[in-house]
Amino acid sequence: MKTFGRVLTAMITSFNEDGSVNIENSIAIAHHLLDNGSDGLVVCGTTGENPTMSQEDKLSLFKAIAKECSHKGSIIANVGSNDTRETVNFVKEVSAIEGISGLLVVVPYYNKPNQHGQYLHFKAVAEATTLPIMIYNVPGRVGTGILPSTLAKLHGEYPHINSVKEASGNILIASEINRLMPNSDFMIYSGDDALTLPMLSLGACGVVSVVSHISGNDMNHMIQAFEAGHTEEAKQLHHKLTPIIQAMFVTTNPIPVKYAARKLGLPAGAFNLPMCEPSEEEAKCIDMALQAYLQA
Repeated sequence: MKTFGRVLTAMITSFNEDGSVNIENSIAIAHHLLDNGSDGLVVCGTTGENPTMSQEDKLSLFKAIAKECSHKGSIIANVGSNDTRETVNFVKEVSAIEGISGLLVVVPYYNKPNQHGQYLHFKAVAEATTLPIMIYNVPGRVGTGILPSTLAKLHGEYPHINSVKEASGNILIASEINRLMPNSDFMIYSGDDALTLPMLSLGACGVVSVVSHISGNDMNHMIQAFEAGHTEEAKQLHHKLTPIIQAMFVTTNPIPVKYAARKLGLPAGAFNLPMCEPSEEEAKCIDMALQAYLQA
């Protein structure tokens, strides 16, 4: 199966103090990630603080990252919103950018559409582009989720809806997706770092990762070890990664990973409100986990 890669990093965005995107710093982060275990990038995702970015800033960042980094790996542009018409119009703009490998489209948030509404939303998106589409299933942020049967229907009618970032936290959903599409080229990506290894055993091909800002090589090696049948090695890498993964979610993403990225010397820049610096207690937890991981 041809994939976007094993490890896709949902990359942070570097902002200036006035809230504008620092393109140069963001490109530097992208290069670092692609040189350290990431096979591709998800640009302007939740970890990239996309809710506080204008469409103009997103387009500028998509164009810059695609131009400078697409030769190194897959570039997935996050284009979803909870307004179908707005999403479709944005999809058309982004699809014209050279070097974009695919689109990430979230289940519409807040307005909580039923399964037919979700089907119609993704149908409209699929008819607006020829680029591969990854559906993002994250009920914890959205308020509802897409069912495996709806995914299978969409993939059957629109084969370029070819993947899902599965972040429900329920591995039985990944199992059901795999059961419904056992012989297809549909790609399941874990949307939770901590569940990557069990998700692989249920048919996932990789992870859309946050912790890979810090441990991209280990995450990639864990997946490769599993693919090669070296399950004990994969398990040991999972155990090594667990404490730093836990620290990256000690408070709301992307607060911990952006703080940790600065500690590693990456030009992560400022937060855009309502995201803010970690508390003193949270920072201490991140510092301890980062130090232990780097010394391991």
